[in-house]
Amino acid sequence: MSKKMTREHIVEAADNLFYQQGFEHTSFAHIARAVKISRGNFYYHFKSKDEILDAVIQQRLAHTRAMLEQWQVAGETPAARIRSFINILIVNRDKIKRYGCPVGTLTTELSKLSHVGQREANKLFTLFRTWLAQQFEQLGHQGQADTLAMHLLARSQGVATLASAFNDENFIKQEVEQLYQWLRVYIKPKPEQ
Repeated sequence: MSKKMTREHIVEAADNLFYQQGFEHTSFAHIARAVKISRGNFYYHFKSKDEILDAVIQQRLAHTRAMLEQWQVAGETPAARIRSFINILIVNRDKIKRYGCPVGTLTTELSKLSHVGQREANKLFTLFRTWLAQQFEQLGHQGQADTLAMHLLARSQGVATLASAFNDENFIKQEVEQLYQWLRVYIKPKPEQ
């Protein structure tokens, strides 16, 4: 396996372990075991867990940007693009029930640890917030676009947290339907004044 592939494999394994076990409870040994490389080879690529965390966050940022770009191209309307965001609760429901939201769980854990990586991890939420606000602006809600984006982010995080706490798939489906209904209110054209 090439050096680049080994490094990518380490980052991918660390990302999964940070999500499933938490950053604090994942050790170099856990990651090395998952990748099936020696600790010496591991240290060749990363000198500290913080270096791995930074690589994981950068990978998540790149994946999130790519996903948002895909939604932008695939969604014919801002409402369709916002529904793509809402749909991630359904698409990822099995993982969400077990582990919560990968963005929410990581940023919360780093916050509790007062970890320097929290600021970088928060950029994941900022990507979603900015993108959602742009969609609401395109729907004609310029004055409240950021508020609507934050509401949708908060609601989706609440759904993920409670679905994980209660391991309840029906709750996810029910809440997603309510989010669709909520979105319909903001799709309707404003009455002429």
